Amino acid sequence: MSSSSVALHFAGRELGVISMMTGIPFLLPEGREWIQARTGQQISADRLSYSRPPWEKQRVLSSNRYLMSMQPQSMFELPDRHSVEVHLDIFRTTLMQRVFPIVDPILFHDTIEAAYSHSSLSAGRADVRASIISFLAFSSILQVPEYKDRPLGLPPIDSEGLAIKAQYLIPQVLREDASLEGLQAIVIMAIFELVTGNLRTADYYGSVAARLLYMLGGHTYPCPTNSFSASPAEQLEYRRKWHIRNLFWLCYTIEKDVALRTGQPLVLSDENCDLTLPPGYVEQLYVSLGIHHHSRELPNNPLFPVDLRLSIIKSRVYSALYSFRALQKTDAELLKEIRELDDELEKWRMSVPPEWRPTLSFSHETPDPNVSMHSVMLRLNYHLCMTIIHQASSRCKSWVQGQGGMIEGVSSSLALSVEASRSTLLYLESAQHVIVDGVFWTLIFYPMSALIAIFCNILQNPSDPQATKDLGLLRTAISISERVFLRQLISIDDVVHVKMVADFVTELYTLATCAVEKAWKERAV
Repeated sequence: MSSSSVALHFAGRELGVISMMTGIPFLLPEGREWIQARTGQQISADRLSYSRPPWEKQRVLSSNRYLMSMQPQSMFELPDRHSVEVHLDIFRTTLMQRVFPIVDPILFHDTIEAAYSHSSLSAGRADVRASIISFLAFSSILQVPEYKDRPLGLPPIDSEGLAIKAQYLIPQVLREDASLEGLQAIVIMAIFELVTGNLRTADYYGSVAARLLYMLGGHTYPCPTNSFSASPAEQLEYRRKWHIRNLFWLCYTIEKDVALRTGQPLVLSDENCDLTLPPGYVEQLYVSLGIHHHSRELPNNPLFPVDLRLSIIKSRVYSALYSFRALQKTDAELLKEIRELDDELEKWRMSVPPEWRPTLSFSHETPDPNVSMHSVMLRLNYHLCMTIIHQASSRCKSWVQGQGGMIEGVSSSLALSVEASRSTLLYLESAQHVIVDGVFWTLIFYPMSALIAIFCNILQNPSDPQATKDLGLLRTAISISERVFLRQLISIDDVVHVKMVADFVTELYTLATCAVEKAWKERAV
């Protein structure tokens, strides 16, 4: 595995020069040696030898199979227009259109007209064709009831084949002038790859989309217009600007998540972007979600996959704690950043209405009365932010070298990181009944990163009474993967991957159990 500039640490131990959030201690010799010393066991090469972390999909072979089966002329064929129009009509009426505002229904109708108009020069544009194909590829993988019944006798959609077609149009898109349609296609492809587990490809698309956003001005806040006096052409241009701005926020949100999972630097840096939120976003966000939670009425405005304020915090976390410059900071500077980011996250938490507000830690004694898929994503992202903020304290040299003074502060910071990881698993267990189908690749990162933090904590403190309780959490994670994730997979490739993840978690549990038993035996001597 290629290394990045951030070393994986836990409790002061450097386990290898790989991404702290994405690397796992089994990938490099230093980590293996530490685990073997703590457990007294040889690591199973069959279950724990990965070229990538277990939340990344390895897709090259399946993509090659598709390419080999495709006829050259079919690579440039547009899908059936009726299928595209029906999927657009359904998409615009679902919550997914508010979560992923990838198309503006009015503007996209014009794109469809251009793509299927044989007399128009627009029909030959790669950006228009890629926009149509990528939209159908993404909308067809959404697990919503309206799509499951294959409306109006539509044939099944080959989403993977369409994604590959769109992929092969992208180089031509980049040769054309920057356009909304080209940006739209690439952002959709970034989301498609992210939700299907292909993080590296999502990172590539996100980086390209960021460059297009700069060219099209999406990184700046659109100037307001007087809709009463504006001409139809001016209103249409204003709609285009706002749609580009929505694509900016989608790209911004995706990039922050991918950066924390892969360790790759940010392209949409905060100093180059106007981060003014959409009009009334904060005021309307939870009101809209409350309306949706209690009725079938949909919010009027985009919600985006994550509260945009959390995405901004993630961006700050990466820059302040995990960038190349952050690695040069002294212990005092690092702890100061951690305290400030923790304060910022707490301000966000307290700004959330009480019925949606995540608790500092979660247990079955504090159930979520408004549990829904939204609250699941809200809590998982909150606990993830807690984890990545406080986990950075393990880099402090005073802790590594056993020096006094800062050790207590670092210890409490690490404890918060581990507690946030526990809360992630406990909440997933209690909320599994509301987890919708088709979100395996979206969710898998959260429990897997939490598991690794808890596993490392057990190995660091195997004789602590909490270690035995944490073993129970690892066992719970095995059942969660079976009950929640296996029920919603539709491809044999996904089933095989979930089996790999289950084997990985089982091996974590076995090794952690050995560490606890070894520690108790040594104490008894």
